Amino acid sequence: MPAAAWVRVVLLLMLCLAASSCSTTVWAQSAEPVLTLDGLPRPAEPPLERRPVVPAQVEGWRMEAKRLEFGEGGAPRDPVRAAELYCRAARHGDAESQYNLAWMLTNSRGIERSEAQAAHLFAAAAEQGFKQAANILARMGAPRGPIPACLRSPDEDRAEVEALIATERAARTAASKTRPSQQANTAITAPPPPRNAPEVLVRFVQLVAPEYKLEPHLVLAFIATESGFNASAVSPKNAQGLMQLIPETAARFGVRNILDPTQNVRGGMAYLRWLMARYQGDVVLVAAAYNAGENAVDRYLGVPPYAETRQYVWKIVSAAGGLLSHPFDAQVTAAATAMPLMHRPWVVR
Repeated sequence: MPAAAWVRVVLLLMLCLAASSCSTTVWAQSAEPVLTLDGLPRPAEPPLERRPVVPAQVEGWRMEAKRLEFGEGGAPRDPVRAAELYCRAARHGDAESQYNLAWMLTNSRGIERSEAQAAHLFAAAAEQGFKQAANILARMGAPRGPIPACLRSPDEDRAEVEALIATERAARTAASKTRPSQQANTAITAPPPPRNAPEVLVRFVQLVAPEYKLEPHLVLAFIATESGFNASAVSPKNAQGLMQLIPETAARFGVRNILDPTQNVRGGMAYLRWLMARYQGDVVLVAAAYNAGENAVDRYLGVPPYAETRQYVWKIVSAAGGLLSHPFDAQVTAAATAMPLMHRPWVVR
């Protein structure tokens, strides 16, 4: 073996020993698979998402990954490509892809073993109701270490993509001017109430929301998304009423009759006011916490890798007319401890 190759092997061994385990290596930074010391390739990191992704695309990546993982339909097995497609779908919250990729990482199914990454992926799938993932995670224990690239929010690509576009523009013309600021606009024009919103409810929200220091159109966006203005709605998870409060949250904010429309809406607004303070007026984080819980937002340092939550967040933002930032009362509660670490690519700093 040439001397240079021996030096590379020694350096890799030293890095693995310094990390205490060669099986917990993070995904490669290069665009190509990397051959690891155990002889199994390490898939490349997921590509930047330059355009919006729809659920049908995510499903397509998962189905193609299955075909390549098992060699179905006459296709040759390609576990590395399968893992890369599972990873891409996992970023968009696809629970089955998260589970399948975790299984490959745990069992060295044609790719480098990494129980550290697998634990995070099993946890994300389990949190979305994937029972097999929950069973395996119970044996593995709680995930540790940094969140892997395959659970990084696709929204984080936006800043990198914009930087690439800016570089390309600058290369085309030396006389290009600085791009206009994309700072979140807190003074946007409020959209009209949803068409199916009962007039009496709209008037009530417009009157009461200011008491909770909330924009009425944002409250109406939550009601529209949560219950479609059905005051008797009950979800499979026992969330109830116009703002789909679970009994624990209702009790926490003083709601005695959870199906009473007035109490339900007031309880929901009290919770939104609390979340606004905790996440310093970041509407994206507030919406994510309202749907998935503040613990999930804090754990993932941003929007959790759940398909439902990611779709929910942008429904809220869209229904609220693009509102991303909202005034908040810092005296209601302290900001989340992890707030300085939150991944917030929609905020221009």
